[in-house]
Amino acid sequence: MDKDPGTLNKKVEEFLQVFKKGEEFTQELLRENEKLRYRLAQLEEVNKFSDREGTFKVHSLEERLRFLEEENKNLLDRYRQVEEENKDFASRYIEVEAENNNLANLYVASYQLHSTLDFNESLKIILEIVMNLIGAEEFSIMMLDEKTHELAVVAQEGMGPEAHGTIKTGEGVVGKVAKDGESYYREGDPTDLTGVDYTHPLVCIPLKIKEHVIGAIVIYKLLIQKTQFSNMDYELFSMLAGHAATALFSSKLYSQSERKLSTIQSFLDLLKEKQ
Repeated sequence: MDKDPGTLNKKVEEFLQVFKKGEEFTQELLRENEKLRYRLAQLEEVNKFSDREGTFKVHSLEERLRFLEEENKNLLDRYRQVEEENKDFASRYIEVEAENNNLANLYVASYQLHSTLDFNESLKIILEIVMNLIGAEEFSIMMLDEKTHELAVVAQEGMGPEAHGTIKTGEGVVGKVAKDGESYYREGDPTDLTGVDYTHPLVCIPLKIKEHVIGAIVIYKLLIQKTQFSNMDYELFSMLAGHAATALFSSKLYSQSERKLSTIQSFLDLLKEKQ
């Protein structure tokens, strides 16, 4: 039995439409797949960029951290340097202050020595300088007799009666200092004493007018709080060698002239009475 040509054409057209729809669906799938692939490529690129950016950020942070650590180290080094400079400055300030005090003490001591023409007052001032500024506990001031060439104690502090004998020029430590005119400082620890030895003093300073020795300051023992001699002490020793000698010599001459003047005045008064 023959089929109707119209029906056949209709079926063919329906088949073609179904095929066309299938083709369109396939094309749509391909387009969607292309979109997905493109999106996937974009995401992969973004992900790669993010990874690179993250790595870059990490490296940047590490570099920044290293920079800050180095900066911190430099600041600490500078802080230590400034701290050392401050310590040096403070130490220097203390030294300068001590030097100023020493200069003030030397000035006061020198002024006091030349503030009187009384011999006994001059002796008292020297005793105070040696005791208060140097820190001596047992010491003496000795004067040289030009006629007998012997040194005798004219003032002392803390010494026993056995130390009041005379010493001939050239004999022992004190006599040698009087003869040579050179200061004597005993070697070793000045506080290491088993007992005071009046034949071996700690210090012996000649009292000189130019090169002429007129006496000596002899130190046998220091105060308990005095552990050693300082630079100030040696400055005082040097000052005393000249200034104390000048003060004692001047006051002694003045006292002798006063006595002579008094004797002459008494003699003149006696002559007036007889007239």
